[in-house]
Amino acid sequence: MSQRKGFYLLTLLVVLLPLLFPDNYFVTVVAVSAGLNAILAVSLNLLMGYAGQISLGHAAFFGMGAYTSAILTTKFAWNPWPAMVAGMILTGTIAFFMARPVLKLKGHYLAMATLGFGIIINIILVQAVGLTGGPDGLGEIPTLSFFGWQVDTDLRWYIVIGSCMLLVVWLALNLINSRSGRALRALHGSEVAAEMMGIDTTATKTGVFVMAALIASLAGSLFAHQQSFVSPDSCDFFFSIELVTMVVLGGMASTYGAVFGAIVLTFLPELLVVFEDFEVMIFGAILMSMMIFLPQGMFVGMQNLLQRLTHRRSALPGEDPNEPA
Repeated sequence: MSQRKGFYLLTLLVVLLPLLFPDNYFVTVVAVSAGLNAILAVSLNLLMGYAGQISLGHAAFFGMGAYTSAILTTKFAWNPWPAMVAGMILTGTIAFFMARPVLKLKGHYLAMATLGFGIIINIILVQAVGLTGGPDGLGEIPTLSFFGWQVDTDLRWYIVIGSCMLLVVWLALNLINSRSGRALRALHGSEVAAEMMGIDTTATKTGVFVMAALIASLAGSLFAHQQSFVSPDSCDFFFSIELVTMVVLGGMASTYGAVFGAIVLTFLPELLVVFEDFEVMIFGAILMSMMIFLPQGMFVGMQNLLQRLTHRRSALPGEDPNEPA
């Protein structure tokens, strides 16, 4: 399936879900969280899956966007839209100045550096009680509005976040198929080889790092206005790990895999609630089994399986499907 057909299919799914299940809790409530997680997973996948740069602090950028919007709208009476833009500018600026020294590191050193950054941001959010509300967080964050159209219901939030998710997926797909996307894939394959081909690896890594941070900041602002509340627990280390799990589970270097992983990890805990005390155990067993039997990720693994099955069915009886014509 081509990327264009995949995007059309994803768009059709987003449009049809609320029409087919207008009062379904999983569509109007859980799907909103899944959409936000998908935005974050797609942005992190650009950095990890395509550029090959490990990040364990992606939730920090999410938190910066959320708190910037929350603080400016509740304490300084800003309109939510300029507040969201301000959050993206602040997050992008910090990401830019952080990228060059941090992205010189590789492997577990890079992972530890991004982890440390995420922990520092979380500590600041907890300790700056007068500005951030401390551990109790900030509440009464105003909702969004479009020319008088208030986004004040679950269905309306579904429309907004679903549209933003489709926009981010579309941008990611276009980036991947561009010259910059080819540079990212070359960088992932071998940084030395990419430099020998004339690619400015420092600028490429910085650019994708800043872009991932900007998208995460947008998701954070949407989260703050959708929940009308934000706390440090919303963007802690464990959430960063969950985002990494979404990317790996869906399939590295696959935009649709990132979306798929986000949807699975958002809906699966809701479906396992009926098992009560065994929920966490079953959840862990499912994730472990998926990674054992589908090491390339669920989406990529199933896609490869379907391709092999289709190839075998198209072969004539008695003919080796792998034999060249």
